[in-house]
Amino acid sequence: PAPAEAGRAPGPPDGGWGWVVVFGAFISIGFAYAFPKGLAIFFKEIQDFFGTSYSEIAWVSSIMLATTYGAGPISSILVNRYGSRPVVMFGGLLCGLGMISAAFCTSILQLYICVGFITGFGLALNLQPSVIIIGKYFLKRRPIANGLAMAGSPVMLCTLAPLNQFLFDNFGWRGSFLILGAILLNCCVAGALFRPIGAGTALVKTQVTEEGKDALKGKITEDGKEMSSALNVPMENKIEDEGEKDCFEKINQYLDFSLFKHRGFLIYLIGNVLMFLGFFAPIVFLAPYAKHTGVDEYSAAFLLSILAFVDMVARPTTGIVANSKWVRPRIQYFFSFAIAFNGACHLLCPLASSYTGLLVYSSCFGLAFGMVCAMLFETLMDLVGAARFTSAVGLVTIAECCTILLGPPIGGILIDTFGDYKYMFIKCGAVMVLAGSFLFIMNYYNYRMLAKEEKKRKTKEEDPKSVRTKNEDRKNWNKDSTQNGPELEPLREEGEGVKKEMNGT
Repeated sequence: PAPAEAGRAPGPPDGGWGWVVVFGAFISIGFAYAFPKGLAIFFKEIQDFFGTSYSEIAWVSSIMLATTYGAGPISSILVNRYGSRPVVMFGGLLCGLGMISAAFCTSILQLYICVGFITGFGLALNLQPSVIIIGKYFLKRRPIANGLAMAGSPVMLCTLAPLNQFLFDNFGWRGSFLILGAILLNCCVAGALFRPIGAGTALVKTQVTEEGKDALKGKITEDGKEMSSALNVPMENKIEDEGEKDCFEKINQYLDFSLFKHRGFLIYLIGNVLMFLGFFAPIVFLAPYAKHTGVDEYSAAFLLSILAFVDMVARPTTGIVANSKWVRPRIQYFFSFAIAFNGACHLLCPLASSYTGLLVYSSCFGLAFGMVCAMLFETLMDLVGAARFTSAVGLVTIAECCTILLGPPIGGILIDTFGDYKYMFIKCGAVMVLAGSFLFIMNYYNYRMLAKEEKKRKTKEEDPKSVRTKNEDRKNWNKDSTQNGPELEPLREEGEGVKKEMNGT
């Protein structure tokens, strides 16, 4: 038999090769978030080329963002099946293929397919695995690692905004798409850095598991035949029941639908679905808004660079603050404040009537945007734990894709209807202030309920009459701690590994 430690996955190293993984995630997450925003530089010219409206051209970014988020469950399933490295490399190939194909499009519908669906799906295969693998490499320093990886978005946006304008001036939008498709192939290089943890012990664990399953299956079959002959019960019905159970367990292994019974997860999901209705539209229309007010092309692109530069500093700084002993125990409140602050910036944007005012707005927007993005996945992992995070990301992103898809086109409809951008900014600001307020109130309720449940559990343990049910309460508490106590996940997984080895499976 294999030694007891052979099949046990090692704990997060919190350093070492993990920082190389953070660099790879920095690149892939940067492209996933920044690329749809950087394409806004071409929208005015593509709109004139095809003769479309603001709302029609906004669908390009909306479909790309919605596909990136909506394909979250598919990405999560592929990561659970094949690992992060091959999924990210395949996603990089799809991104390059989509943009190169877009350079030969002759209608806006073809742009929807090539840029929206193909490139968006490739970005989805870059985003989810990069976030997931950071949670496997880091535990104590996870907020800092997430903040550094998320800083890839503003760095890429800061670079792509002037680069796209330069490419357009020299090669046109078709030639620019060809070059951008080649640049996106660097995601394959980033994915190659995602070395899986515990690769050496995975083969041993698989062999031990398969041998244990075969032995257990043979024993169950023999015992089942004896019992069925004694009780005159058909053996085939039992085998069918076991097969159905195994099928359900396989589905639940990839996507844990029991998360919809998790109170904290549902609060996070509702608040984020509402938030994304106004999250991306201001970035998509910032450069066109500046051009509409009479600002030249390079100055309009510079607004995105200012936003990205402030965002670049805000994300790792937010990660350091969120990792402090004062903020991390109540990080959900900090996240709620960041969303409300983001909405307040949009509400004040119509007051910026000059280019100086737009620079101030871009700076404040970059700070608020960086705070939200730095904690977007950290708060989810804080709620559900590292073990269930892969399924949680997939379920959250597919729920968010609807509002992500509708956000920019609704903003475009408001612009087409009223002929003014201020109504779009007011709509986005009001929605985000509402989402931040909802999350703050409901997280306060969640923390109160968790404290009451903890107090009730301690009271039951101290009560002499509860000795009989002590073991049952302990099992329930272990289940609750899995949902609400993510820091206990490595210990719980280690304990389950020992139990499985002792049972011969």
